[in-house]
Amino acid sequence: MSTLVLIFIISMFINLSQGAVQMPYMTSDPREVSGKSFDYIVVGGGTAGCSLAATLSEKFSVLVIERGGSPFGDPLVEEKKYFGYSLLKTDEYSSVAQSFTSRDGVENYRGRVLGGSSAINGGFYSRASEEFVKKAGWDKDLVQDSYKWVESKVVFMPQLSQWQSVVQFGFLEAGFYPYNGYNLEHTQGTKIGGSIYDQCGKRHTSADLLGFGRPNHITVLLNATVKSVIFDGNKTRAVGVRFMKSDGSSSKSYKVHVEKHRGEVILTAGALGSPQILLLSGIGPEDHLNDLDIPVVVNLREVGRRMSDNPAISLLVDRFSQNRTLEPPQVAAIAEGYKYILESEVLPTNITTTRISIAAKIAFPKSRGRLKLKSTDPRENPWVKFNYLGSEEDLEACLEMVLLLQHVARSETVTFYLGLQNREKLLAGDEELKSFCKDNVRTYYHYHGGCVVGSVVDEGYRVSGVKRLRVVDGSTFEESPGTNPMATVLMLGRYQGIKILKEREAETEGDESFLSPQGSPQPQP
Repeated sequence: MSTLVLIFIISMFINLSQGAVQMPYMTSDPREVSGKSFDYIVVGGGTAGCSLAATLSEKFSVLVIERGGSPFGDPLVEEKKYFGYSLLKTDEYSSVAQSFTSRDGVENYRGRVLGGSSAINGGFYSRASEEFVKKAGWDKDLVQDSYKWVESKVVFMPQLSQWQSVVQFGFLEAGFYPYNGYNLEHTQGTKIGGSIYDQCGKRHTSADLLGFGRPNHITVLLNATVKSVIFDGNKTRAVGVRFMKSDGSSSKSYKVHVEKHRGEVILTAGALGSPQILLLSGIGPEDHLNDLDIPVVVNLREVGRRMSDNPAISLLVDRFSQNRTLEPPQVAAIAEGYKYILESEVLPTNITTTRISIAAKIAFPKSRGRLKLKSTDPRENPWVKFNYLGSEEDLEACLEMVLLLQHVARSETVTFYLGLQNREKLLAGDEELKSFCKDNVRTYYHYHGGCVVGSVVDEGYRVSGVKRLRVVDGSTFEESPGTNPMATVLMLGRYQGIKILKEREAETEGDESFLSPQGSPQPQP
């Protein structure tokens, strides 16, 4: 069977299987949900939010509020040949990626589209380590089941592109052993990871997972930005949210509520969005809230603290810009003790040229930062500082990381493929390396923290001090899991959704007053 015929068959199979999936009702008109009630309001249709909503919809009505638009039909999101283009042009209210620059001076991005950052990232899929799962206190079997649920729907084994095959050998030459082949586990050595790009080059974001719940129980409100959580008169229980059109006037607000006795608001707005919404809702450090005249609901000091991003260094290994085929990462090198993670990609520098980058990140940085509000406009990026390399231990780790990157860049396989004979001299000496690290530190886009478990939320992801309010996303992590957080955040939405369903089942055993006569929630709206 020829390769073209095989690709055609795979494409037909994928298209037919997707055709059988019914997506939920989506609208950008806030009047369609304003004043209504749902069992659950999920704030943020991102990496965790979509898998969570799909799971909860099995028994309950769910409203997903997403500040961006739909990824479906957008070639900058869906097509692999445009990988990275969505980061080249961002705007204030409508681009699928929203740029922000931390107080450290490092440029960064956050997703602003249904699917969240799974719609703008490299799509590399790799699970968390067993140690991470154990430390989190998660049920190991449920974690495995939740990963498998995600993987059966949006994860594919990539076919290595030419450059990825080359850099794979470069990693091995640099000593990243053993070779683990295609492997979704977080293991030391060199491996091929999973991908959310299918064999036809189409990206499958977390938004696809909405079609695997009960679509008639899910309503998705697009282009709507949540301004704050609404509490009852005693300020002890979340009863809904207040929101606005993302491109509308901040003075025009709408409200939507949760079912009176058992409904919940769940924030899944990411490491910047979830702590920002808590602060705007009056949950956070009292002195900071007072500065912005925000009435205090809960004086919760740790909101916005323990922010962390993985310091990274990127080396451009080709001589000059060219017009190569764009390539997201497919191969990862994981150092002993999981201390460093290396990947490579071919990125666009503009719409016609590309560069080849080999990048590495420190997996467990010691430095911590903080997030604060700049204003009470929920559309404005919050103030955030990660304190990259602020710890001497992180700076020392960066020195070692740069040496590893140089070994890969100077490997025989890489230099032969790129046709590089005379390489620039190696950086040498601690002072030269330290200066290089400080001048060239960047992000790996894996920032996390701000609503960490044990300080802002409990082990059930409930916000301290109030009822019926949770946070379920990467803001609850104290470290970034695996090679990158996407797989685990996707899993977490499913995992916590199942946990919540089990809690509700235990709470309401023998009491079906919250169900419709058919034993399922009334579709909303």
